[in-house]
Amino acid sequence: MKIVSKFFSTVVLATGLFACSSSDDRLPIYGERETTTKEVDGKTVVDTIYHEIPAFEFTNQDSLPVTNKTLDGKIYVADFFFVSCPTICPKMKTQMKRVYDKYKDNPDIMLLSHTIDPQHDTPAVLKEFSDGLGIKSAQWQFVTGDKEKMFAHGKNYMVVAQEDKGAPGGLLHSGHFVLVDKEKHVRGMYDGTTEEGVDKLMRDMDRLLAEYKK
Repeated sequence: MKIVSKFFSTVVLATGLFACSSSDDRLPIYGERETTTKEVDGKTVVDTIYHEIPAFEFTNQDSLPVTNKTLDGKIYVADFFFVSCPTICPKMKTQMKRVYDKYKDNPDIMLLSHTIDPQHDTPAVLKEFSDGLGIKSAQWQFVTGDKEKMFAHGKNYMVVAQEDKGAPGGLLHSGHFVLVDKEKHVRGMYDGTTEEGVDKLMRDMDRLLAEYKK
């Protein structure tokens, strides 16, 4: 568990350096950003371009494609796991199920769990796993795909997902849940292994939903 704790601290410190919040109590936007200038009505305006989750395509538990467009117009929570994980994954899925149960009737919310063990975690295995959790809708997607692409995709969420022969199961991943807004910006990172961390996630999800009602 020391390895997991180390990566919690590393990711929090790294992303914290790039979190930018505004004065109106909106959630911060995480990740690197750049500024550009443009002319609007004869005036020079400075515009900020924030980090966005880029295009992707994976396969879900029903053997159907899931892409970035599947999440268009949605607030979603992403995580990385693998079915045979002997350490933090059971805790993470217990906590993510709490999120699912709270928001399962909200069409603006989706959950996206990425396996980092595609050789074992086929769509059929993911289907059995999701059925075992009692997932009855497409609101929670479990996706698999090329291993190297999945590892690289973890970096887009600013989390760890990689092979590690010294880790239980031979794979190492962050226990973070990552909150993403409708513009594909990362708006929060939370300890997905604890009730306290996920309580904060759900409070921030409510705040983010409120932002879109203003």
